[in-house]
Amino acid sequence: MVKINENYLKLPGSYLFSEVARRIAAYTAAHPQARITKLSIGDVTRPLVPAVIEAMHRAVDEMGTAEGFHGYGPEQGYPFLREAIARHDYAARGMDVKPEEIFVSDGAKSDCGNIGDIFGADNTVAVCDPVYPVYVDTNAMAGRAGDYVEELGKWNKLIYMPCVEANGFSPEPPSEKADLIYLCFPNNPTGATATREQLKVWVDYANANGSVILYDSAYEAFITRPDVPHSIFEIEGARTCAIEFRSFSKTAGFTGNRCAYTVVPMELERGGAKLNSLWNRRQTTKFNGVPYIVQRGAEAVYTPQGRAQIMENIAYYQRNAQVIREGLTAAGLECFGGVDAPYIWLKTPNGMGSWEFFDLVLDQANVATTPGAGFGPSGEGYIRLTAFGDAGDTVQAVDRIREMLRRG
Repeated sequence: MVKINENYLKLPGSYLFSEVARRIAAYTAAHPQARITKLSIGDVTRPLVPAVIEAMHRAVDEMGTAEGFHGYGPEQGYPFLREAIARHDYAARGMDVKPEEIFVSDGAKSDCGNIGDIFGADNTVAVCDPVYPVYVDTNAMAGRAGDYVEELGKWNKLIYMPCVEANGFSPEPPSEKADLIYLCFPNNPTGATATREQLKVWVDYANANGSVILYDSAYEAFITRPDVPHSIFEIEGARTCAIEFRSFSKTAGFTGNRCAYTVVPMELERGGAKLNSLWNRRQTTKFNGVPYIVQRGAEAVYTPQGRAQIMENIAYYQRNAQVIREGLTAAGLECFGGVDAPYIWLKTPNGMGSWEFFDLVLDQANVATTPGAGFGPSGEGYIRLTAFGDAGDTVQAVDRIREMLRRG
């Protein structure tokens, strides 16, 4: 008799965004005339910039010649992209990250989940609350989360670190020892950021306890304030305790192309082993690399033309965030985030539940959101809105919500 991974049977319901999509589809089927504007899933809507398209066209042409054809590439990524990342994303900001510490992948989501392969199943895991569901679900699948407690909305072995209005939606180190610590700044879902002083506390905690910080900085391109760090490696001591995940999905609109990277410093060792070597072993065994054409497109992001063009798209989304934040604040709602991040964390009015407000806004304003409760217990009473939509649709969505509130 085949035995299955019974940890999958412990997972509650469906993945958050699958449930959101199911509810939207059900509402649309029942109301075929409704025009739903989605401020829910964080998928980009602007097309790839010309510099990227041109680079990918050249790469396609190369692939059609005997001299330029590329088959299996290096699992860690082509040197041309790893060197560009090291030069522009790190050296330009005063950080010493070497190309051999950079692993190109098909997504930060994949890497945030797959990184658990190199860690033992008995490690304690700390997550922010609210939390991006992938951090929780992949550890539950690996058996690190224990059992799901329905009435609490929590896994009994995970350490939940509340990120609430009282602490500026930035967690504090837990009193108990955490081996693996997931941090995401700018944060998904709250849009909060962390200061250098706050990150230094985490780095010191991790080095003192032999912990590893799993730092998701997929949204760093949206940072506007000069005092907000873009990378955990801006913090002294981080190279001996942190792994960083980044993505081209939101930075350059690669959600459909799939390209990201993970940085594992050479100095980072646990249990007498270099984690860079372990991750390299994992990737060379389980991953065949990102296509050459996609990597050439990602390389073009670092050209002067490519950088200028993607920043125009980012500014477009930042304006959407401003429209949402300012429009709904003026309507009397409490909004957080949306300054250094593409997400707005909105407090539901009159103590209304997250899913209740989701249904209300969907029905009365025809706007899709994401319920905060789906991100963890501390997300109850909030919804997440994204700035990745069309500018005109975003204005209309805000107007519809404001009209709904005026009607009472």
